[in-house]
Amino acid sequence: MAASYELKASARDRVGKGAARALRREGLLPAVIYGDKKPALPITIPVKETTLTLHKGGFLTHIGVIDVDGEKHQVIAKDFQLHPVRDDVLHVDFLRVAKGATLTVEIPVHFLNEEACPGLKKGGVLNIVRHTVEMNVPADNIPEALEIDLATAQPGDTLHISAVKLPEGCQPTITDRDFTVATIAAPAGMKEPEEEATEEGEEASE
Repeated sequence: MAASYELKASARDRVGKGAARALRREGLLPAVIYGDKKPALPITIPVKETTLTLHKGGFLTHIGVIDVDGEKHQVIAKDFQLHPVRDDVLHVDFLRVAKGATLTVEIPVHFLNEEACPGLKKGGVLNIVRHTVEMNVPADNIPEALEIDLATAQPGDTLHISAVKLPEGCQPTITDRDFTVATIAAPAGMKEPEEEATEEGEEASE
């Protein structure tokens, strides 16, 4: 299970807003490592390196290593807090990742061949219902993204999760329905396929 980043950290015994502000003045961030049936471990991590790692992308889907005073913990970031105005990182929650573990992760959805999509060429609009899909995935095989090919999508089409080729061992957490990921909305004035079929049926019965 290869790690995509490593951060140096130190255990911390100070908690609370005052302690957090003092840490940030020192260029450090409060964070916590939890899970794997072990006690939560409050730590401090460097602001600069953590911010750079966050802005590389995939922070919530990549396995990392936190070196806490020489002891290495394999983790995945589960949440982080940003300053409401400055967007500075304020706090990070890390989940311990055991070997062979299955994780629940929000996987981003990427759309391919938008420029070649017939539905968009005809004036349709891509309405994205889910920018991410919550999935159960093996810790050693977390997909970067789910891909939906729009090369043949027409106006009025609905793109369901069943249209996505899922990586091996990865399953959506929603299992009771074939949920919608996106639609190609028909342009104004163009009838949806269902409307056309209804009108044709009405005409045939007259």
